[in-house]
Amino acid sequence: MNGFLPVTREEMNMLGWEQPDFVYVSGDAYVDHSSFGMAIITRVLESRGFKVAVIAQPDWKNEESIAVFGAPRLGFLVSAGNMDSMVNHYTVNKKRRSADAYSPGGHAGRRPDYATIVYCNLIKRKFKNVPVIIGGIEASLRRLAHYDYWQDKLKRSILLDSGADILLYGMGELAAVSVAEALEAGLDVKDIIYVPGTVVKMRDISAVKDGVLLPSFEELENDRKKYAESFRIQYANTDSVTAKPLIEQYGNNRYVVANPPSRPLTMQEMDDIYGLPYRNAWHPSYEQEGGVPAIAEVKFSLTSCRGCFGGCSFCALAFHQGRVVQVRSHESLLAEAEAMTKDPDFKGYIHDVGGPTANFRRTACEKQKTAGVCTHRQCLFPKPCRNLVADHSDYLALLRKLRALPGVKKVFIRSGIRFDYVLADKSETFLRELCRYHISGQLRVAPEHVSDRVLTLMGKPEASVYREFVRRFDKVNRGLKKDQYLVPYLISSHPGSTLEDAIALAESVRDMGYMPEQVQDFYPTPSTVSTVMYYTGFNPLTMEKVYTAVSPHEKAMQRALIQYKKPENYELVKEALLRCRREDLIGYDHAKCLIPPRKPANNKTEDRTNERKTGKNSGSSRKNGKNTAGSKKRTGSSKARR
Repeated sequence: MNGFLPVTREEMNMLGWEQPDFVYVSGDAYVDHSSFGMAIITRVLESRGFKVAVIAQPDWKNEESIAVFGAPRLGFLVSAGNMDSMVNHYTVNKKRRSADAYSPGGHAGRRPDYATIVYCNLIKRKFKNVPVIIGGIEASLRRLAHYDYWQDKLKRSILLDSGADILLYGMGELAAVSVAEALEAGLDVKDIIYVPGTVVKMRDISAVKDGVLLPSFEELENDRKKYAESFRIQYANTDSVTAKPLIEQYGNNRYVVANPPSRPLTMQEMDDIYGLPYRNAWHPSYEQEGGVPAIAEVKFSLTSCRGCFGGCSFCALAFHQGRVVQVRSHESLLAEAEAMTKDPDFKGYIHDVGGPTANFRRTACEKQKTAGVCTHRQCLFPKPCRNLVADHSDYLALLRKLRALPGVKKVFIRSGIRFDYVLADKSETFLRELCRYHISGQLRVAPEHVSDRVLTLMGKPEASVYREFVRRFDKVNRGLKKDQYLVPYLISSHPGSTLEDAIALAESVRDMGYMPEQVQDFYPTPSTVSTVMYYTGFNPLTMEKVYTAVSPHEKAMQRALIQYKKPENYELVKEALLRCRREDLIGYDHAKCLIPPRKPANNKTEDRTNERKTGKNSGSSRKNGKNTAGSKKRTGSSKARR
């Protein structure tokens, strides 16, 4: 055998198995690396003595593709993969993506839309009485009623639409082992109803202790504000210490019950999980197609932490991994790094040492260890909490040890840092060492916007905090005599952002002196605070009304403004400026204006001629622009949600 789990009946027979205990069905190709959820769950179960086989990317049009191993003894485990299948398939403009990094050769089309549902329905038709357990990011973030951007409607819990018996949410290791051991002990799957980190179906909820009854699905369908209120309750119940069971009713006597989350993993448990015998490669069967591209970014990276107390509204981490940071020991990370250096493909560069937020290597405060996270307060927003412990000393010690390893030339930090957390640290040692050792010319950061009102809705610090970080970053690099730059991530058309806000962001880009490549049009993915704003028009954390651009045309204008220099964006930028009566930004003064009065000609001779135009002619263009603006309404998109 090649060290991988069996993917064919022949491989299973070679192991001497008559029947697997579990069959794991995944929308991703089989990559046995700890950055892939499938690899972690299967190896964890294997470490507990269970026989696990893998069916990766089955042909959902062929029932027999799910029957490679026959019926498993205990159950099927189903995941859409490392990404929600709809995000994997479609851009924010709902256009089909041409590639899939989680499929062999990067080829798209190897999994269905709504993969979890399709796979489960396939299994239930073929094996009616075999338990089906779903997990992964798609199931986790669709565990209760949720807004689906691609169908533009509220959908039921994926547990109902898939027909699965149990849903595991969050990272899933503890819940997967508990459910597996309960099945092994002979419990009927319908009786496994109290495991933390699971969602189950019930007809009778009288046995649910201290449960919180959410608005029914029928209420949510009829009143978007009710959905915002329901999500607010869910968001306040994402911590294992304080959360209560959440009950969502469907019809007269059908309920979906979300048990409280699994507890955070201890350092020893994290070490044990990441120390399992992963092959750190794609399955050999993919060699002819060129392998699986997704491993390239993570093969020589180290996962040092999980969880995030950053609290960004557009991020689902609080809902999925939780706000309590969990870390691996230095010894565990050093052992993995040393193994990397022996890989023939290793060139001396560790690509990343991080996680959701690279510079979080401890809980936000001591209180979280016993009392859990605050249910109605954030650790960093709007200002760092007075109980926050901003301390990079452990992370610095780890990075120094990694830098000293024989065979390691450089250790990069690429998974992103929280610059407000860096500023909260009274010592500048981390910032100095970051600039000296761990970036190569550029550092990616995420200010996201310049409007304080929009930043508040994003759960991000005000713009002045980013400006202060820029000042300190530049000062440190001058002291080091290094020519290094910040690469800001920006989001367009986030809920709350108007065209005026987008223009202010464009002016900020102009003042930076270069065009950012990293621009993301807001993507409403399931179960984020921002997505709830987009769908309901309310901020679920405050219940205040929020303006949201939902018209594709207005969204296109907001995105184009950030990259206003691109020739293909000219007409959209011009329309936005005229609509907002900002003709002052149309002209030849590059220090002030965003675009010239007309498209620059492709012919260089004509372009030079245009530059010699008289002031009278230029003024005529601006005048025409004013007339155009005057004929347009200033209300923005007629489809905007308020």
